Parts: sequence; structure tokens; C-alpha cells
Amino acid sequence: MTTSWLVTGAHGLLGQDVLAELAGDPDVWVTGLSRDRLDITDPTAVRAAVAGHRVVVNCAAWTDVDGAERSEAAATAVNGTGVRHLARACADSGALLLHVSTDYVFPGDARHPYPEDAPTGPVNAYGRSKLAGERAVVELLPRAGYVVRTAWLYGAHGPNFVTTMLKLAARHETLDVVADQHGQPTWSRALARQLAVLGRAALTGQAPAGIYHGTAGDRTTWCGLAREAFRLSGLDPERIRPVDSDKFPRPAARPAFGVLGHDSWLRAGLATLPRWDDQLTAALKEPVFADLAAAARASARHT
Repeated sequence: MTTSWLVTGAHGLLGQDVLAELAGDPDVWVTGLSRDRLDITDPTAVRAAVAGHRVVVNCAAWTDVDGAERSEAAATAVNGTGVRHLARACADSGALLLHVSTDYVFPGDARHPYPEDAPTGPVNAYGRSKLAGERAVVELLPRAGYVVRTAWLYGAHGPNFVTTMLKLAARHETLDVVADQHGQPTWSRALARQLAVLGRAALTGQAPAGIYHGTAGDRTTWCGLAREAFRLSGLDPERIRPVDSDKFPRPAARPAFGVLGHDSWLRAGLATLPRWDDQLTAALKEPVFADLAAAARASARHT
């Protein structure tokens, strides 16, 4: 039986991968709506978009962390109020909602991975805006809402840390990269697959509603991620020099520790995401990364 899915934020880094993943499933009929086709801050438009769909995957978000610090109300309109509109529309229509959130809802002061039910405490406006969205899903969809927190997302379809590092490698001999923030780099394609798995499990009743952590296994630092990306791309990882985060002051504070636990997947009988370095190995085979790596290697040969 064919099931109708709606993907919001469909032209974003994650949304494009979710669409591609679902398009390969003959049992899924999928609608993808980008920001120019669906403004999730418009409740009337949201109700019309959700109608007729059994599963909604919300990839629409305000993702500019520093911009949120300057415009918290605007960020919250999307990440908080907009998500509430989606949750209410799903509650009214009987649809399931898979909502993508962030590790930034935590304060980043832990020493061990945050479990799904750990107390939240965001340290910046972006985290507060995303927490507002989480609370709306939990409140309005206690049996049909799924919050999937991710972190350090990178992929082929938008600006991200990995592409930035490879671009800079073609222009700079050395790069200073933060080594005192710890997290779980997560490939957007791997997360898209996990969201599809969760949606199917939700439809069959296997996966209970609630909070899931959609992040890679194990952990590293931004410096560790950059060095591994260089190594896998045939570049010298020693070109990456570790520095403390205070060398790069930003408008928004960043949590120093964003490592998340994955017990909800195990309780639902579902596999967790692969290790971050295994994901990176697979991701760097994508043409966009391979081309950037080739350009960086060519530049190195001519310096």
C-alpha cells in the first residue's frame, strides 16, 4: 500500500537527501516543498500542505546560528511557532510528524553522552528556538510526534564544514581549526536513511513517539573532523592546526560538548547510525567532495 509523505524544507542540505531516499521506495508517494512553496510560519498554508499526507518530515528550519542571536524572534517564528503549526496540522489530520532538531538544546557542559531525556538548557538563541519547536511536537503529538536531534550535519547539497575545509585547502597551506568542541559529525544522507527507517517503523507501531538522537557513533572535534577529511582526500592532515575556540569569537556561544546517546533506537529495535569516520569515508565519494579534494590536491602540487 502506497503511503503519502511530505518533506518540508525540501531544497535544503538534508531535505534533498530525504527526498532522494524516499523517491527510491515504491511504497512511498512523496511531496517535497521548499521554502518558496511553503512558509511554515503561515498556519493556513501549513494545514493545506499537510492534508492528505500520512507522514510529515520537517527539514524546514532557521539554521543561521549567529543570525539567530541577532534576530531571535525571527528564528523562533520558524523553529518554534512554525513547528507548532506543523504539529497542530498533523494532530488535526492524523499524520505522523518527524521533526529534525539539534544538540544545541543542551548546554554542552556534560562529560558523557546526553541521553534523550536529559535536562535541556540551550546557551544561545538558536538552541532556544529549536527547543520551542521540540516542546510543541511533544505537547501536541504525544503519540505521533518524533523529535530527531542531529548535530554537525554535512552533505552534498549546501554549505557545511567539510566542503568549507576542502575549499580552503586549495587556497591556504595551513588552517587553524577548533579542537576544544566535541561532537558527532553526521552525513546528511545517512540521517535521511535513518529518518526513512524511523518513519516506516512509526507507521507499523514498532517505534514509539518521542525523542531520538540522529547523530553518528563515536565522537571527535572540529579539528579531528578536518584532519580526517584531509587524510581521506589525499591531503596532509598536519596542515590542520588545533586551536581553542576563543581564537574565533562568534556572536552566539557554542556548546563545548554536543555528544548524544542513542538509546531510543535500541529500545525500538532499530540500528543506530554508523560511526562518524565511517560516514565520512562514504560521504567523500560523492562527486562534490571528490571534485573539491581533487582541486585541493592540484593546488598543493603547484605550491
